[in-house]
Amino acid sequence: MGILEIENVHTYYGDSHVLQGVSLKIEKGDVMALLGRNGAGKTTLVHTIIGFNPPRSGKIVFDGVDITYLKTHLIARLGIGLIPQGRRVFRSLTVNENLDIAARPGHALNFSMDEVFSLFPNLRARFRSRGRNLSGGEQQMLACGRALVGNPALLMLDEPSEGLAPLLVRELEGVVKKIKAQGLSILLVEQNFSFALRLADYVYVMNRGVVVHESSPEELKNNSEIKSKYLGV
Repeated sequence: MGILEIENVHTYYGDSHVLQGVSLKIEKGDVMALLGRNGAGKTTLVHTIIGFNPPRSGKIVFDGVDITYLKTHLIARLGIGLIPQGRRVFRSLTVNENLDIAARPGHALNFSMDEVFSLFPNLRARFRSRGRNLSGGEQQMLACGRALVGNPALLMLDEPSEGLAPLLVRELEGVVKKIKAQGLSILLVEQNFSFALRLADYVYVMNRGVVVHESSPEELKNNSEIKSKYLGV
């Protein structure tokens, strides 16, 4: 059994049928990349998993527990962490306060604030700076750190490389590799094809609310039809 199993999930926004029978699986300790263009349904799937927008039908099982219709705070307590698209740090709080408010005992790992500062030295230097005074890259580091001190068993990253300079994307890649090496399971939602494939153990491609392809990263890299039709690469 994988750490996360999604079976035939249908999710709506009002009358709009966004997810149309999505099924996928994440194995424990793996990085699963979810790829697709804007509007493919990737973020809707993340919001469905975490409970922001529960499905009308289908089933979501996390580490053997049916979480399909649980409230978001209960899903988080079970061990799913989210780094949302757009960072969404608490702008009026300091770096320290952002991390302190999210800290909780571990599920798979046991990340402390000091360990987050080891991963992101810039945050240690900006310890007393408020979220609104951080650069975009520093806000992304803080969003990552905030999720890690929550010590989830599964970490979902929604477009983490969006808006980052190439050097910061490389730095983020190194961080993801380090936390994966410690056994954390990761759902990586991305449009940055090369970044995602360098990290992924398995890949799903979505288009218009359905999964249109799944394979190893190497198979997708060599599939010019899928890349051209659904990813624009």
